[in-house]
Amino acid sequence: MSIDPRAAVSPAAQLAPDVEVGPFAVIGPDVVIGAGCRIGPHAVINGPTVIGEGNQIFQFASIGDAPQDMKYRGEPTRLVIGARNVFREFVTVNRGTVAGAGETCIGNDNLILAYSHVAHDCVLGDHIIMSNAVNLAGHVEVGDWAIFSGYAGAHQFCRIGAHAFIANNTAVLQDIPPYVLAAGQPAEPRAVNVEGLKRRGFTDEQMRAIRNAFRVLYRSELKLEDALTQIDEMLREQPVLEILAQFLRQSRRGLAR
Repeated sequence: MSIDPRAAVSPAAQLAPDVEVGPFAVIGPDVVIGAGCRIGPHAVINGPTVIGEGNQIFQFASIGDAPQDMKYRGEPTRLVIGARNVFREFVTVNRGTVAGAGETCIGNDNLILAYSHVAHDCVLGDHIIMSNAVNLAGHVEVGDWAIFSGYAGAHQFCRIGAHAFIANNTAVLQDIPPYVLAAGQPAEPRAVNVEGLKRRGFTDEQMRAIRNAFRVLYRSELKLEDALTQIDEMLREQPVLEILAQFLRQSRRGLAR
């Protein structure tokens, strides 16, 4: 273990033997940090927080502090972080609230760039990129491989589907389905995230199916229920549409349309 003597690490914290902690970092009690993690100078980690293996937390980040929620009364909620995530300078991630699931969850292999914020009770999947100064309000859910450009934001309780792309300065006020590129204030679905799907190895046939589903959903002028019926029929031959159909069925805040 390599802990700078100028760091303040609580005796009640549990750090794997090879964790590196930089000068003036602060690690409170009820914090568990897995193997191979690197904590930068002046970073602050409070708990209850569980951090998996191989994470990098850069200088001045604040991880696992109390939720910014007027209803929070000090209940023992927590933050759970998976493996191999990168939290750049001045990133803030808050614990959950009892009004939510009591837990903020971040998956694996995510890149969260400087000045971004992940609020209480958010649930993030894997391989997500949040560019500089992206802000997620409470209870936001983000699917695998979603990408946020700089200064984008999401209203509380919104969901962003897997493989979605949120353009810079976009304000997400309703759910953005999987595979969709959204832009504007408020966010409007503009197209399929073709470049992202190509990079992840989607076949031409799969992308044709996704484009066809996008046209049904956004260009056919069908009611959502009727569009979903057509997409259900399409996915019998195109399983790639399953996550889209499931997402549409589970929308609570309403679909950006």
